[in-house]
Amino acid sequence: MSTIRPQLLIIDALNLIRRLHAVQVQQALTPAQALIATRANLINTCRKLLAGSEPTHAIAVFDGEVHSWRKEVYPAYKEGRTPMPVELREGLNTLQDAFWECGVDALLSQTDEADDLIATLSSGMALHGARATIISTDKGFCQLICPQIQIRDYFNKRWLDAAFVEQQYGVAPVQLVDFWALTGIGGSNIKGVPGIGPKTATQLLQQHGDLPALLAACQQEGASKPLLKLRQHQDEALLAQRLVQLQRDIPLGFNLREIRYPPVPDSGA
Repeated sequence: MSTIRPQLLIIDALNLIRRLHAVQVQQALTPAQALIATRANLINTCRKLLAGSEPTHAIAVFDGEVHSWRKEVYPAYKEGRTPMPVELREGLNTLQDAFWECGVDALLSQTDEADDLIATLSSGMALHGARATIISTDKGFCQLICPQIQIRDYFNKRWLDAAFVEQQYGVAPVQLVDFWALTGIGGSNIKGVPGIGPKTATQLLQQHGDLPALLAACQQEGASKPLLKLRQHQDEALLAQRLVQLQRDIPLGFNLREIRYPPVPDSGA
């Protein structure tokens, strides 16, 4: 029996694809040419990622046409985001096939967001003492950072690690959800507490530790002005906290054996 500890490479597929495609669009190509060039670059990039990380397992996770539970509890969720170019959406099947060509399985759910699937996959690996590397520029994954989970920003050639989080936000990765509960996340149209910006959120969390402690402190006599703002808008903070917290317990419907890299012949096709 192999004693190699499993290491899972998780590719945030649309995050990667949209950035590769945007580069091709800037080259004044026709939509068809841009899609062909994107596919070629995707294969090249995927092979580089596999060679660089040497995973024992690999998967590319796609967002499907999901009406997220977040949209149910907060209809304005991700409102105003730039839609995916039509030609790219219509070409997703061929781009999914590009991952297969590289020996990487593709996961697309019609019920769950890719971010939650990625959080579930990586957290499951960490729970069993194995390692996961997430390829994405999405800083929302930084809440998952731990010794077993790392995030690689391929395009900026950097690790989104604890040092990055400290430099960027002034808090620890475990405090990020509460940080965003206070500030909100503009890219997802999630509102936080009006009047509390990143600097104040950092100061509050450095002083009090987490959102429950802040909610207790804001009820005290003589609470500071930022805490009084939180008292007035605690429902918004709790909603934002719920929205930005990634789910880590989604039933996946497959096991690790099925996403081995390189694939094994009996893994099912």
